[in-house]
Amino acid sequence: MTTQGGTSPVTGVAAPPVVAVEARSLYRFYRAGDEETLALQGVSLAVDAGELVVVVGPSGSGKSTLLSCLAGLDDPDGGTVLVEGRRMSHQPEPVRARMRARRIGLLAQSANLFEHLTVDGNLAFVQTMAASPGRASRRDLLGLVGLDERARAYPGELSGGEAVRAGMAVALANDPAVVLADEPTGELDSGTEAHILELLVTAARRGAAVVVASHSPAVAAIADRLVRLHDGRVVA
Repeated sequence: MTTQGGTSPVTGVAAPPVVAVEARSLYRFYRAGDEETLALQGVSLAVDAGELVVVVGPSGSGKSTLLSCLAGLDDPDGGTVLVEGRRMSHQPEPVRARMRARRIGLLAQSANLFEHLTVDGNLAFVQTMAASPGRASRRDLLGLVGLDERARAYPGELSGGEAVRAGMAVALANDPAVVLADEPTGELDSGTEAHILELLVTAARRGAAVVVASHSPAVAAIADRLVRLHDGRVVA
């Protein structure tokens, strides 16, 4: 038996990396009247299990659009997205939603919490949606992000840093194969940013493919690999 991306205990030969999420020649455009914006122009990207990739580029370069397509929140106009070898793109929304709930952890720029649920309630909800309520202990998740005492707080009662950490707990709640984070540290103090980065690195070390879109030099510094976008194209 060969472990994912590791070494076979029988032959001692390194196993090939396992691609957890892949974009193949993605195109995405938007129309507003007579104007057409090309957000993605043939973007290809493959991220292995256990790899942390940071996508960088100026505002409007396509970073958020790429992450939305990888998550199945947006469908590309051309090309394909695969998650663990299964096609995510060009599927009915219920199929994409099930794949997203079970295999993808999302940390959005504006957090990913339901305002009418407590922090613990948000965790319970996403675990129920994925049909895996026992996958991770909610108490352990709250301890991991340092919110043990805030389980019964509602999102509106959290500070900005607490909201991002709660969102991180939600993203990790189902032990996802892929973690996608869009500008997760944009408005955080340096201490909270360091904590979020540590959690992202830990997720990768545990075997998740982590893709982060960010302008932050601190985020870029933790990357196994940088992918640069400009005008919807990969330039490096």
